[in-house]
Amino acid sequence: MAGNSSFRIARLRTLIEHPRTGDGERAAAQRMLDRILKKSVTDGSGDRTLGARHDRVGRHAGPSRIVDAIRDDIAFARVVFATATVPGRPAVHDPIRDAPPGITYLVETPHDADVVITIDDVPRDWGWVSEDGIETVSPALRALADELAEIMNGYNRGGAEAERRFFGRVRVCGETLVWGSPGA
Repeated sequence: MAGNSSFRIARLRTLIEHPRTGDGERAAAQRMLDRILKKSVTDGSGDRTLGARHDRVGRHAGPSRIVDAIRDDIAFARVVFATATVPGRPAVHDPIRDAPPGITYLVETPHDADVVITIDDVPRDWGWVSEDGIETVSPALRALADELAEIMNGYNRGGAEAERRFFGRVRVCGETLVWGSPGA
């Protein structure tokens, strides 16, 4: 099911970004994508929600096991999605696969309840755009950070009646740009 969801997400993103997609179809695809990305599993105990990958590492998994699983997911995305194009079909955009090959990812737990993914070795001309002398994050780098945050948050839990499993952040080259868990 998780692989199926990733494939649907990739297909929806491709449809949304395709220049010949009509406005109505683009809006419908965006709504579907928003629903998939916001979907969380409830465990039946009030307001508690579990990320899509929460059960993959076990209910009582510690930070080191979660970090290992996130590293595996990133490595899997870099290898498997690199050959995921199908002849005769539009190429599916994947932020991890489409990132420059020299980019490195460091996944660590600097504190007991923290998970931090650092994106490093980002080429300046790929990761940032300059507009009127002001440098901002490029859409490609933002999509990469969003994808990594989605993977990381899939292992988390939350809700009014449940403590977070961890507080997560995605950092870029030590910059102050941060993506992460709500409330982090």
